[in-house]
Order: sequence, then C-alpha cells, then structure tokens
Amino acid sequence: MFDDYVEHASAPVPDSTRGRGSLPAVQYEGFEPSPYDQDDNRADVFQDPAEVAPPASPIFQLGEVQCPLSAPLVSLVVSSDSLYMGLANNLIIEIELSRADQFIRIQIPRKPTEFSIYKLFLDPSGRHLLVTSLQGENWYFYRGWKKPKQLKGFKMVIESVAWNKAALLSSSHSTSTREFLVGGRNGTIYEAVLDAEEDFFKSQERYLQPVFTLPERHPVTGLKFDMFPPLDPKHALVLVTTPTRIYQFLGAPDRRSDEGGRVFSTLFASYRDTAPKIVELPGNVDYSELHVYSPNADQAYSLPKVVAWMNAAGIYHGGLDFDSKTDDLIDGAGLLPYPVIASPSQSPMLRNTVPNNVPISMALTEFHVLLLYRDRVLGISNLNEQLAYEEMLPLKPNEQVRGLTSDPVRKTYWVYTDQAIWEVGVSNEHRDIWKIYLEKGRYDAALQYANSASQRDQIVSAQAKAFFNEGRYFQAAQCYAQCSVPFEEVTLKFLDAGERDALRSYLISRLERTRKTDLSQRMMLATWLVEFYLSKCNELDDLVASESVSQDVDNLLAERAILEDDLRHFFETYKTSLDPRTVYELIQGHGRTDMYLHYATVIGDYERVVEHWVMEEEWTKAIDIINRQSNLELYYRFAPALMRQAPKETVDSWLRQRALDPLRLVPALLRMQHAPRDPLSPNHAVRYLNHVIFEQGNTSPTIHNLMITFYASTPLTASTSSNHPEDDGPLLRFLSTAPSDPLTGKPYYDLDYALRLCKQGGRTQPCVHIYSKMGLWENSVDLALEKGDLELAKINADMPEDDDQLRKKLWLKIAKYVVQDKQDIKMAMRFLENTELLKIEDILPFFPDFVVIDDFKDEICTALEGYSAHIDALKAEMDEATRNAEAIKQDIAALQKRFIAVDAQERCSSCALPLMTRQFYVFPCHHTFHADCLIGLTKEFLPAHALRRILTLQTELMKTSHTTGAIDRATIANPSLLPTTAPHRHPTAQRTLLSANFGVPTGTGTRGGGGSANAFGRSMLSAGDRLRDLIVPDALASLVTAPAGWIPGIGFGGGAKRDAGEKDAERAERVRREIEDVLAAACPMCESVVAGLDKPFVQHGEVDASWDL
Repeated sequence: MFDDYVEHASAPVPDSTRGRGSLPAVQYEGFEPSPYDQDDNRADVFQDPAEVAPPASPIFQLGEVQCPLSAPLVSLVVSSDSLYMGLANNLIIEIELSRADQFIRIQIPRKPTEFSIYKLFLDPSGRHLLVTSLQGENWYFYRGWKKPKQLKGFKMVIESVAWNKAALLSSSHSTSTREFLVGGRNGTIYEAVLDAEEDFFKSQERYLQPVFTLPERHPVTGLKFDMFPPLDPKHALVLVTTPTRIYQFLGAPDRRSDEGGRVFSTLFASYRDTAPKIVELPGNVDYSELHVYSPNADQAYSLPKVVAWMNAAGIYHGGLDFDSKTDDLIDGAGLLPYPVIASPSQSPMLRNTVPNNVPISMALTEFHVLLLYRDRVLGISNLNEQLAYEEMLPLKPNEQVRGLTSDPVRKTYWVYTDQAIWEVGVSNEHRDIWKIYLEKGRYDAALQYANSASQRDQIVSAQAKAFFNEGRYFQAAQCYAQCSVPFEEVTLKFLDAGERDALRSYLISRLERTRKTDLSQRMMLATWLVEFYLSKCNELDDLVASESVSQDVDNLLAERAILEDDLRHFFETYKTSLDPRTVYELIQGHGRTDMYLHYATVIGDYERVVEHWVMEEEWTKAIDIINRQSNLELYYRFAPALMRQAPKETVDSWLRQRALDPLRLVPALLRMQHAPRDPLSPNHAVRYLNHVIFEQGNTSPTIHNLMITFYASTPLTASTSSNHPEDDGPLLRFLSTAPSDPLTGKPYYDLDYALRLCKQGGRTQPCVHIYSKMGLWENSVDLALEKGDLELAKINADMPEDDDQLRKKLWLKIAKYVVQDKQDIKMAMRFLENTELLKIEDILPFFPDFVVIDDFKDEICTALEGYSAHIDALKAEMDEATRNAEAIKQDIAALQKRFIAVDAQERCSSCALPLMTRQFYVFPCHHTFHADCLIGLTKEFLPAHALRRILTLQTELMKTSHTTGAIDRATIANPSLLPTTAPHRHPTAQRTLLSANFGVPTGTGTRGGGGSANAFGRSMLSAGDRLRDLIVPDALASLVTAPAGWIPGIGFGGGAKRDAGEKDAERAERVRREIEDVLAAACPMCESVVAGLDKPFVQHGEVDASWDL
C-alpha cells in the first residue's frame, strides 16, 4: 500500500524466483537422469530434495506507515482501500490508499470534554462511516461530504455493526446503507437504515428499531449477518458475540433487502420464546471480537467460509456450512488456545488487569490468525494451531497499542498505536501450507500449495508410499512415476507384490516422462512393456481356453480385447522407441500373428506384411496393403504374382496409383499374354494399357507396341479373319485412335513391328491400315484387292487427298481388278459412280477385245456428250480471251496519244535546272526530269535483274554507235551540225559509254568496236556488285533520246548500205523503247518514298546538324 511511507522492520525479501529451476539435477542411483528437458517445469520434480534452497521470504512483514498525527490515534478502520483515522481531538482523517498523498480532514464540532471518539465503523464499500463515543452521541459521515452529521436518534454506545455487504458492494452509486444491525453496550440489537441523500423533509436516519435484547444484557462485542442463497435469499444467519457467549440466529428474513422496509423483525421475533444456538466460554475479560473470512470478499454475493471468535478462553473457530440442515452452521468448531507470552515490558497495572496471554485484538487471514499483543504480533496457523509468525513492535516509550484492523475486501491488515500505524503485509502466507497438508495426509491440497519441485517430489513420494501400503497399486504406480524414488526400488516393490499390471502402468508412465534424447532408456522400457503386454495376452488366452464353459469367459474376452487395443495403441505411440528386429522376435516367440502384422504396418514395413499375405495366398489382402502405402517398389516387386492370381484387383490398384511407371510393369503384363482366360471376361492387361495410353497420355513406344502385341496375339476363331472381321475390331480401333506424335504426325508404335505381327497373325484389315499409315497406298490397295476386300481398297484409294494422280492410279488398280478379275461389266459401270477421277475411257483398255458394247453403251454416250460440252466451253473461253486482247491493244494505242501540258518555266524535279534545255520526261504525277537525271535516280532503286537488263540493252545499242564514234550532246541537240559525209574524229571532253574509266579501247573499226562491245558486256555481267556504277546517265541519255535517223551510220547512204542502216535503225528503236520502258516505268521520286521506308533519315557518315543549338 503506502509504498512511499512504509519502512519494513524485517530484512528485505529475497527474489522468490531466484531459486526456482536453478537447483542441480539429481544423480539417480540406478536407472536414468531426469526424464525432462531443462526448460520443462516437470523436470523440477526430479531435483534432489536435500539440496539447500535459498531462504524463503517471511509469511508476514511488518512495515511502518509514515503518517504524521496531530493528536493521539484512537481508532482506525479500512475497507475497499479507504482508510479512516479517529484522533483524540475529534478529528477524522480520510485517506484513499490509491492516492495516499491526499489527506481529507473532517472535524467533529465537539470539544474533547463533551465528546470523545470511541470507535469507528466503516461499511465494506468504504462510503459510510459511523463515529461513536462513550457519551452515547453518534455521528454519520458519507464519503464526499464536507462535514459529518449527528445521528440524533442513535442514543446508545455502539459496540459493533453488521453491514449489508451484498447490497453495498452490488450498488456503487446508492447513497443508502440498506439494512444493517447495530450492537449496543446495553445488550440490545438494533436494525437501522441510513441514507446520505439530501432531503429537506427527511433526515439521514430512515429508521432505527430494536429487534432483540440479549438476556444477560452484556455488550454486543461482535455482530455479523449473511443471507443465503446469495442470489435468492430465503434464509439469514446472524452471529452475535458477547465477551463470553456466541449466538446463532437463523431464520427467514421478512423480505429481500433490496425491496425496502424492515428485514430482521420476524427472524428475531421467533427467538422470544426459544433460545438460539449458544456457545459459552467463560472468562475474566470484558471484550471479545468476531471475524469472518471470505476468499472472494470483493464479490458482492460471496459467503464467508471461516468464522473466528476471540475470547478469554482462546479463539473459537470453525467453518460456516450454509447447507447444514441443523440450526448450528458452524462446522468443525474448535478452540485454539493462546500461546504463552512472557512480556517483561508490561506495566504492573496491566499485568494485574489483563491475562498475559490474552491478545488485544485479532485478524483472520486465509490460513492464519493474527494476534496483537502489547509488544508484538503473532501469527498462528489455523490448520495445525502452531505458531508460524512472531514479530516485535518497535514501540516508543509510553506508546500504547490500540488495535488490529483489516480490510475485508482488499485483504490488508493494519496495526495501530496511539502514535503510529503499521501495515502487516501478507507476502508468503502459503509458504508452509503444503507441509501442514502433507502431515495431515491431504496430498492433493498439499500439491496445490507446493511452490518448488522438491516440495512436489516429497508430497508425491509420500502419496505413492501411502497408496502402496493401502494396496492401491495403480494409483501408487502413477505417483511413483512422478517422483524421484529410484526406478529399481519401485520395480522390485511391484515385482515382490506380484503386481505386474501395476508395474506395467508404472513403466508406461515412466516412459511418457523420459526424454526423447534418452534413446537407450526409452528402448529398454518400451521393449519390456511389449513383453508384458504379450505375456498378459497369452495368459488371458489360457484363461479363456480353460474357462470356456464358465460364465467369466465374456469378461476375459473383453479384457483381452482391451489389452490388445492397448498394445496396438502402444505400438503406434512408441514405434520410434522400439527396435523392429527385437520386437519381431518377441512377437513371433509368443505366436501373435495379428500383432506381428499390426506392428509391421505401424512402422511402415509393408513389404513384410505383403509377403505374409502372398505366402498365405490372400491376394486381396496383399493388394489392400499395397494400396495403403506409398512405396512404388512394392507394386513392381509383387506385380507378376498378383497379376497372375488376381488380375482385376491388381489392375484396379494400379489405376488408383498414377505415379507408377508402366515400363516397369511390362514383365507382369506379359504374363497375361498366354495365360488361360475366360473368353467372356476382359483382358485386364489391355484395360490397364488402354488407361495408360488414352487417360494418362503415355507416349512410350514400348507401351504402344505392347498394346498391339496383345491385340495381334489374340487367337482368332476357327474361321478366317476375313469371314469374321469383328475379331480385328479392337486392333483396328486402336490403330485408328492411337495418339500420334504432334511433330511428325506418326503414331508412337513401331509401324514395321505392327505390320510384321499382323502379317504373322493373318490380319488383313490391320495390315491394310498400317500400310496406309506408312504412306504405302499402292501396297495397301494391292493387299486389299488380294484378299478380295473391294470396300477396303476403295477406302484406302481415297486417302491420299493431296495427290490426285496417285488417287487416280489407285482407282485404276481397283478398276482393273473389277473388270479383269471379277469380269463384271455392270459392276464396273457402277464402280465409276463412286469416283470422279475415272471416266469410261480410262477403263476401256481393261475390257476384253471382244465384248458386247450394249452393257456400257449409255456410259459411252454420256461421256461423249460431256466431252462435247467441255469443247464448247473451251471455245467460248477462247473467244472471250480474243476480245479481251483486242481491247487491251486499243487501250495501249490510246495511251500513246496521251499528253500533259508543261509550263515553259518548269524545272527538273531532280537538278532544279530549266526543263526545256535538254530532253526530258513527264510523269502522270506531274514530276518532270531531264533524261540523264531520270536515269541517275532510277538506277538507285531498280532491282538487280532490271539493272542487268539495262546493261545488256545498253551494250546492244552501242554496237552500232561505235562504228562511227561517240555522239556529241550538242550534235543531238542540233542535228544540222551533223555532216553529210563521214566526219573527221575530233577530241572531245564529253564522257561516253566506252570511256577509259572502264578500260574499253576506243578504236574506230567495226571489228574493233564489236569486240570492244563484247568485252564490255562480259565485264558488266561479271561485276554484279557494281551494276549501278556501270550505268552512265549522260551517255545513256544521249543514246536513248537521239532519234534513229540522227545516229551516225543510220539513215544515210544508199543501196545495200541503206537497207542495212534501216535494219539497224529498227533494231536500235526497239532497244531504245525497251530501255525507256524500264527507266520510265514509274516516277523515281514517288517510288523512292516507298523504297526508302526501311532506310534511316540520316545516312551512315552523314552529319545532321539540324538539332544543334
């Protein structure tokens, strides 16, 4: 409480957690160390109890409260953390312990000579305070008031008050005290109600009524009441004490206390003629105290459990049994004598008036009674009545002890004198409770209050020994497993007593508490327990066999079933602590096959279980075990045997396990190839392969070939397969529906292998199908015709859909077979209706030379009519083509007469020079170019073949021009400059086609010119990567644009020379026109836009400075 004001008289409290878990582990005598991890709380059980623990904290601690007092302290009361002190100067000091630094002073307006405080009474909620005096004047104070109010109706000396705890704690906002009892010094008990609510017409005294007067009229020193049951009170118990007597008044209240009105009138009225339950203990003191203790006193409807009455003879105490059917509710009452106290400090006057061993006051805790003497505080255990605490009071000279009070709600205790206040702190009250309960044999209660492992170990050891001595061996086994009694000692005890079942229980409990890291100990315990279980099972088997005719056999069978279930559960729980080889030997030694199989299943040794069932020829059970485990090796190992003996169940098992590798199951499947089988039952190997191929999408060629093996090796019926084609149905269905490789389009099975199997089995239709898969259409048709299966041949003849010639060839084979082998003309005619590839003329060569035409006269006529119609259609198409050609010629002639008006100031779109200065071209897009500019632009985007064509034409055109030399551009522009005779050669700077840059000689002879032209052409054809450089725009423009009559050597002379010139002119004009068609086919400027879409705006090596700042 007063942390800032308390000075503890005792030594500092050691840390209560310092010693816990720090004791060294015990070294066992014979079996094992502690079975628990160090961080396990249960490991403390196995610590050595002989180890010296750190000093325990005291049960109670006395601490002085620093509180200055202006006058001697007369009375002190505490409840719900509210403390009130009454001083000799009639000053009341209120302290809220939650705010201990705030003091509230309430002065009673009376002089000390007129009014002297006798006692203070505070209700459980800490709100209502009664101040009494020896003059019979009483005052009332409600928390929050500025000053108290006098109770004018209360004209008596109040010795005790019994508050209505349930009503006061359940309503924190009520200003009423509800019904409470007041005990007077005159021996009268009053019922009263006070209300702090301000009302002008009412005082705080709602009513005050005497309800009972004790016959001896002694002071009522103690008064308590409780109503029960708490939530529906139908009875009330009132405890009243005088210095020598304790009374119990029991009856029904007039009403519930929350309904208003008087409550106790009827209860006390019933005792006017009858005496209540009275216990009298004579003595020579004139005071006593009554106290009750409730473990849950802070709960409004809790009932007290213990009552104690301090009187001259001792402390009369006992439990309160509210369920008692008698009028005495104090259960197990006893008298606790006071300890003998020698007090040399007592004054002679007090030594004569008060017995030396009678305390001044008392308080009740959960397990102790605190007694206040003149110079000390004692604590006596109410369990064994032994002195458990004693502490001297550090009194000053002439300091007088006043009393001991307690807070019944918060469980705090206070000692006060006329000069000081001490708080008795309950720090470790439970310290020795376990030991007291242990001495009394109340082991469960002792374990509840044990604080350390060594304490719990002592308790459990004592309890185990007690159980063993009482013959309760199973309970003893459980306790021995939890304590540190040596393993050998416990084991020998049970063996000597012949209690093997209890020993088994002890071993199980001990195994549960053994660390998992102690592998050897766990294995020894578990193996020994297995031996115990098996021996007990055999013992019960013998008893069942010997008492088969008695009535106890059912009980024995039930016990055996329970024991076997326990053993199975034991195997499942402790399988990791058992050695399989040892356990197998033990089980086989006892002949327990069921346990043998169960243990193998538990540890996952399914191979051993399956081997057992296979040896027993229990195929279904073996398959069931395989299905319940995940090891695929067991499937592969036992597949051959199980497939032969139980094929359906085995395949069902395989189908449920999709992780199996079908290739490893091939040996087991092959066993079914020649195994005898019911013709009506399906082939389960084929069923599994179908699932693997079509459901799981297996693409292994081995699996697909195995499937064909099963289908092809199935024996046919007595008749041939041609007569019973249904025998080939499954194989044909598989060949038709088997998945193919998406990359190659070929099936996954080996076509050659399948063909060989089908040939060996004489299966025609599958062979034909395989031939078609292989693309050998002629072979497939030949084989079908060889077997006489005309329909199958027709189907295969139509399969090569992309090759009409091959289809026609196949159909001709069929037609030849029908006409020559079948010699059925009518069938041949019907045969023509099945295909559009063959006509009557195609099959006529197959007919015999001497055959009657009547059978196919109509077909011949129909064919001739068809040919006639086809000829007419072709003739109409030819006429239409002729008309179209004439129209095109007219359009071309019209194009030659088309013109465009050109402005005289027009400039070339390439060089920007005036257009009219030399020969030019105009395009429909209105772009205009000089002839040489056009050639220079066009050669940049023309393809390589067009460039080669231009070079060829250029060379051919120059053959004639070189006979007379190069042509001057000025001469072309002005033909009048040309002489009428052969001119003399003059040097010129104009670049010609045969310039020295190309290494071509410029001789003047025809022979020399022709040879040079030929060499030049060959040079151009060989230099394909320099085609554009070989085209010279200026020279080529001079040749292209010059009229034929202006070229030297052409159009002049007479006779034979003139005829030759005319031929040369015609040839030159043709070449010139072809060159023009190539060069002027499209506008180069428009064409370059499209051709340059994939080229960069800035060419390599070109510097773009348009973005420079």
